Formats: sequence, structure tokens, C-alpha cells
Amino acid sequence: MTKFTSDVEAANALAAAYKKLKAEISKVVIGQEEVVRQVLTGIFCQGHSLLVGVPGLAKTLLVQTIATSLDLQFKRIQFTPDLMPSDIVGAETMDKERNFKFVRGPVFANIVLADEINRTPPKTQAALLESMQEYAVTIAGQRYDLPRPFFVLATQNPIEQEGTYPLPEAQLDRFMFNILLTYPSMQDEISVVKNTTSDEVRTVNKVLNAEEISYFQHLVRRVPVPDNVIEYAVNLANKTRPGVAGSSAVAKDYLEWGAGPRASQFLVLGAKCNALLNGKYSPDIEDVQAIARPVLRHRIVRNFKAEAEGIRVDDLIGKLI
Repeated sequence: MTKFTSDVEAANALAAAYKKLKAEISKVVIGQEEVVRQVLTGIFCQGHSLLVGVPGLAKTLLVQTIATSLDLQFKRIQFTPDLMPSDIVGAETMDKERNFKFVRGPVFANIVLADEINRTPPKTQAALLESMQEYAVTIAGQRYDLPRPFFVLATQNPIEQEGTYPLPEAQLDRFMFNILLTYPSMQDEISVVKNTTSDEVRTVNKVLNAEEISYFQHLVRRVPVPDNVIEYAVNLANKTRPGVAGSSAVAKDYLEWGAGPRASQFLVLGAKCNALLNGKYSPDIEDVQAIARPVLRHRIVRNFKAEAEGIRVDDLIGKLI
């Protein structure tokens, strides 16, 4: 790994690495620039992300491509109704000498893709979410640390809810970002069809390794933040809470519950990373606003009036901003 003489030099290196990552990922994933940016922001902030989109929008391909460009170990778990916690974290088995041996599950990787996480019962969901929070699993009283860096990128299908187990709000709160994937533009879809129906194999080069990613994660946390930016982030989260001092009219009219303190933390942390990716050395209020939607959209609960009037969560966040 390159040794940097100062944090300024390291910040410039992160901005340059981000541009290279975008170029490599775009070889395979056409469009979705904002989604790629948000996923990488979550990784550099050491946070987990929930990707929500209809089938066929390259959610799995996106995660696989990012893992390849970052030179990290990647595992994919397809969540199904019959999946058990031991299928994720692993279990103890008996060898031929009749000794118990722990067989590691797919959660022991740097990037874990939890495909359709709402397809499995709460007991299995909780096994993964415990790993996200503790960065370790406990089997038969023995603690096993997960490899670092460690990220969970979970996907959900928003249109098919039969036979699913939606994540409780408390568990959703453990995800730093809720990232929406939308349909590609006409031109992007034409490029996708051309690339995926030919015999050309596109190779993604490795840009960063695990050691460099860990260094940049610590760099993000060292970024200085002006007091007015922290106050803005905390005030923005506070505006979402109906019935408290400083609450907004939007929250009082349309929200049942608001975002907790973890939202304030992620707003500041995400703003730090957003500033670095833009080539700045300290965030401003615009950086907080840039990441406000993915941070807040799964942390606020609309009331009946908002749902009856068809007001989307993103529209309410826009009014708060």
C-alpha cells in the first residue's frame, strides 16, 4: 500500500481512486451512476446498504462488479423461506475423529450480497443483522470475528410482497443507506442490450485492496466538520420527529415516526465521504443534502394521511431539506 505523507495527499488519492472505480464499474454496469456512488460511499463509511428495485435492474451484477474492482472476497446468499441461520453463519459438525469442527458459512467474506432479504423469516434475518452490528458470530459460546472490511449489501423487490417478511424498522435502521434503483434511460437500455447480447467479455481491473479500503475508511472519519454542518444534520433529523421540540409541520402532518440519532451520525459521516469524493477536504451543507434521501427514507414512517394522499417518502424528505 502507498504511504501518504499527509491526509490531504490521501484525500486526493481517494478522489482519484473513486474516478478509476467508476470507470471500471461502467465497463459492465451501464448507467446507475448515482447508485454506484451511494454504494461506494457506504463502503468507505463502513456502512451497509439496502438496494431496492424491481427484478432485472442489475442489482446482483452491480455488487459483483464492485467486489471485483475492490479486490475483495465476495459471497452471495439467496434468501428463501426455508433458509436457516446456520446456512448463513455456519455450524459445528463432527469430523471422523468425532471432534466438533466449526464450518464457516457464507457470511465470512468481505462483501456479502443478501439477495431478497425479505424472502426469509425473521429468525434468519436476525442472524445476518447480528453479524452486521457485531462484525462477529457466536456459535456454541465461541466468538468468531468476521474478515474486515465487511459489508452487507441486501436487495429487496418492492413490487412482490406475497410470502415475504418485511424487515422491522429497528432492523432497517442498521442499514446506512436505502438505495433505490430505477429503470434505465432509453439510451442506457440500448447500450445494455448491445453489451449483453454480444460475445464480448469485459474485464474489470482491480483498483483498491482490503488494506487500502480500511485506510480510507479511517481517513473519512478524520475529516474535519464545521459546527454549522453538524447542527444542520442534527436539525434535519430532528425535523422528522413529530411531537418534539423543533419538529417540522411536515412531520406533524404526514409522519408517524421520525429518524433516530443514528440518522444524524450517518448524515455527518456520509457528508464527509461525499466531500472527499468531490475533491473537497471538508463537507458543507450541500454534502449533507446530497446523501439525505438514502439515509432517511427507511427511517421515517408515514402516517395514514400521507399514504391516503399518495405522498412518497422522498417527497417528504425533499420538503424537509
